[in-house]
Amino acid sequence: MTEMTGTGTTGKLLRPLGARPWAERWLTRALGVVVASASYVVCVPWDLRNRVESAGSTQETTPVTGVGVVALGVVLLLLAAYFGYRDNRGWPLLLVAVPPAALMYISLRTHPGPPDGFANAWPLTWAFFTLVIAAGALVAAGVGRAFRVEEESMEGLVSSGVQVRGL
Repeated sequence: MTEMTGTGTTGKLLRPLGARPWAERWLTRALGVVVASASYVVCVPWDLRNRVESAGSTQETTPVTGVGVVALGVVLLLLAAYFGYRDNRGWPLLLVAVPPAALMYISLRTHPGPPDGFANAWPLTWAFFTLVIAAGALVAAGVGRAFRVEEESMEGLVSSGVQVRGL
């Protein structure tokens, strides 16, 4: 088993990004954005409008499947937990929640629904699912951060020995 000293592959994959070189830090973040975007593109169809089941049918069906939504959720939650463990607090939200929300916004904006009274309801749909994705990312990042082992700091011990003079 590889120790967390940073010399092995596991150590490099789990060390905080703040302690890594600038290029590695940003490459890891860019890879996270690519994975979040790709998971949305693979798991959710680009055109989110309802379709008729067959020619002449009055029943509509949605192109979004439960398996796709669950797979997207699992990938985004794991990615958020990983970045919550490795990075500062705000980064998981930007790296994991923003790409799917932006892609969903573009998809809903470019494929308007039929003029049935709900055609202009897409902003509410987008806002709701963006809130769900962001909340899930923040919770998963918090869980990931809870498993992070912080190095003990001597700062509190040093500053407690300083005496204030002149009072």
